[in-house]
Amino acid sequence: MKYTPAPDLLKDRVILVTGAGQGIGKAAALSYAQHGATVLLLGHNQKRLDTVYDAIVDGGYPEPMALKLDLLKTDDAQFKAMAEAIFSQLGRLDGILHNAARFEGLIPLESQAMEPWLHHLRVNLIAPIALTRACWPLLTRSPDASVVFTSETHGHTPAAFWGAFAVSKAGLEAAVKIWSEELAPYPNLRMNTLVPGPVASPQRLISHPAENRAQLPSIESLMPLYLYLMGADSRGQNGQIFEGTYFK
Repeated sequence: MKYTPAPDLLKDRVILVTGAGQGIGKAAALSYAQHGATVLLLGHNQKRLDTVYDAIVDGGYPEPMALKLDLLKTDDAQFKAMAEAIFSQLGRLDGILHNAARFEGLIPLESQAMEPWLHHLRVNLIAPIALTRACWPLLTRSPDASVVFTSETHGHTPAAFWGAFAVSKAGLEAAVKIWSEELAPYPNLRMNTLVPGPVASPQRLISHPAENRAQLPSIESLMPLYLYLMGADSRGQNGQIFEGTYFK
């Protein structure tokens, strides 16, 4: 099955992308902008955010906004202030792509101390939930809002040595399932999980350094699915887990 998004799929929409400075987040931010969205670029590396910002502006797409936040340290008050700034400057929010992730390598559980556990849980599980909650008034006001949570193969199917990372992503999938079942009062809002699978991403280079990257699918090959889930064509899809091969 193939999916060809309309060129104006996201016209007039405001979409927040976390982890927008590199990898899948960068590709998604560019793709959303190319399809008409005003993209809010969230990340902790200002230089990377500036590069994506410039690429969007140079392409002639709607001017984005860069939001420098470290999800390892951001608290509820900061998330609330961010949401209020979005409302003040743009007046709306129609979607969030949670793509930022913490990955500290493959480590056996017997060797994984408390601090790495806290880091993984904070960035991969707690921050996406807290950020979404802070943006809740904006999302529920949108006529058609979508929240997409990027999971990972080993969170969906746990395996040895993936430890805290896999547990944090498994927890995220559970949280999305729970929250999606609580959306009955909000027919305009949907939440889904996306498991990209093996692609030539920066994280894959860390976890599989000896792999032949030329044999991996490109990040760009995932963009039809990321566009589908963020746009109106996915209305009615809620609480689902989508594999990266969905449109292949």
